[in-house]
Amino acid sequence: MTSTAGSKAPTDPSEPRHRVPRFTRAERLVHRATAVLMLLCVGTAACLYFSPLAQLVGRRHLVESVHQWTGVLLPAPYLLGLASSAFRADLRRLNRWARYDNEWMRAVRKGWTSPALRPAGKFNAGQKIYAGWIAGAVPIMMFTGLLMWFAGLLPGISRTSAIFVHDVTALAIAVVLLGHMRLAYRDPQARGGMRTGSVERAWAKREHSKWLEDEH
Repeated sequence: MTSTAGSKAPTDPSEPRHRVPRFTRAERLVHRATAVLMLLCVGTAACLYFSPLAQLVGRRHLVESVHQWTGVLLPAPYLLGLASSAFRADLRRLNRWARYDNEWMRAVRKGWTSPALRPAGKFNAGQKIYAGWIAGAVPIMMFTGLLMWFAGLLPGISRTSAIFVHDVTALAIAVVLLGHMRLAYRDPQARGGMRTGSVERAWAKREHSKWLEDEH
């Protein structure tokens, strides 16, 4: 939830550098825990599938065990986060597609970079699509992973089919995750918001104007 495209423009010096709260401690902990588990899953998968990495790391049984258990634990931060009202409110925002989200998507497709042409709430349309995609991909990975782990769990589904779906989905997740990390790297304000819980008002006005209007 940290990356926001098109945010490399410098802060307007005429804007006051007041900060506005963006994420609570609970939300930041959910994000960090999920990120650690996801990176462990991707890293151990790479060690299992690519021979040079497998030979470099060794201890295949340990790597396989870490991969399996991090995959099982991946939904845990999300489930624990449901105890936070702020986290639940953000889930509702991510699940709500507003009319201005269509404007944001149209601006991205046409390459428009002006913030006035790319309105966004607390989360822009790209972040909503990313969150929805990950929310759908993780259960698929867990289901197919369990079918591989416990062979014969569902006799009607072959292990070969489960491996194919698991591998293809894993590759897609790795590509999307790299894109997410790249956008986050390009936007220090967004990263700072997830690290400290607050962002500069000028940045919020530029990148998430609807959120600033509605809530601040």
